[in-house]
Amino acid sequence: MEDLSPGDLKTILHSKRANLYYLQHCRVLVNGGRVEYVTDEGKRSKYWNIPIANTTSLLLGTGTSVTQAAMRELAKAGVLVGFCGGGGTPLFSANEVDVEVAWFSPQSEYRPTEYLQYWVRFWFDDALRLEAAREFQRERLQQVETHWLAPRFQRDSGFEPSGTELKTLLARSRDAISAAPDTNALLTEEARLTKQLFRLASQAVGYGDFSRAKGGSGVDPANRFLDHGNYLAYGLGATASWVLGLPHGLAVLHGKTRRGGLVFDIADLIKDAIILPQAFISAGRGDEEQEFRQACIERLTQVEALDTMIDTLKGVAERLGHEAVR
Repeated sequence: MEDLSPGDLKTILHSKRANLYYLQHCRVLVNGGRVEYVTDEGKRSKYWNIPIANTTSLLLGTGTSVTQAAMRELAKAGVLVGFCGGGGTPLFSANEVDVEVAWFSPQSEYRPTEYLQYWVRFWFDDALRLEAAREFQRERLQQVETHWLAPRFQRDSGFEPSGTELKTLLARSRDAISAAPDTNALLTEEARLTKQLFRLASQAVGYGDFSRAKGGSGVDPANRFLDHGNYLAYGLGATASWVLGLPHGLAVLHGKTRRGGLVFDIADLIKDAIILPQAFISAGRGDEEQEFRQACIERLTQVEALDTMIDTLKGVAERLGHEAVR
């Protein structure tokens, strides 16, 4: 580790890194120049290496601690660190539950501002900000169609919703997005479609009647998995915005009530496409939390979800940023 410069640790782009860790009941420290987590088993302690140069995010759950030396090395490698509750949810800050302040971002005054400059050019224009929200929602629909109907995914998972009905719903939603006069109309359409996607997913796995309910120990497995998986998407959303230097408060759709609205905007790109079906698949086959989490992480990596988020942000920023100065 001493032979490497901080820049060497960042050679793997965040969009190409393979690991997102959730840890609980352990200590994160530096041992022999490596960042490791330690678990106690009886009178013995076991040390496990964290490959920080190939890690995007680190979630620290119940019963965890981290040393100052470990945070220094994680920051050098550009790893985002967050404290959370059991099972990965919710993310905590010093005084409130709030996604954007739960992440301790590695600091550098030399981070690029190219996409921030594009973003602020259009962000103060109401019409262009609305168009950005439309583009996010269109990409969300494209991700749902691509991944829900992927033959390999259907074959491996047994998740086979009605393709005809799904395409009809998405076509109707695309028309509503294009006609939406403001963000309230977009949010209404988003909620309407998601409710229909819940129904299709439930039918696809034979889950039975389903009603969305957040939090609490009494909710059914599908609802618990949705909460859990959505926070994984928020972690990737926070990573994508940090990589491009975009403040979480410069949202295009969810910003009116949430200071970290941009994280929610970005997470929406893949939540319904990846997390939603996996929640019903795992609930239907009786998976434990850890099995569901691992399935989500593998799927998010397989479909290059972080690439999708970063590419969408770059595309929206460049196109609307140029349009704003015409």
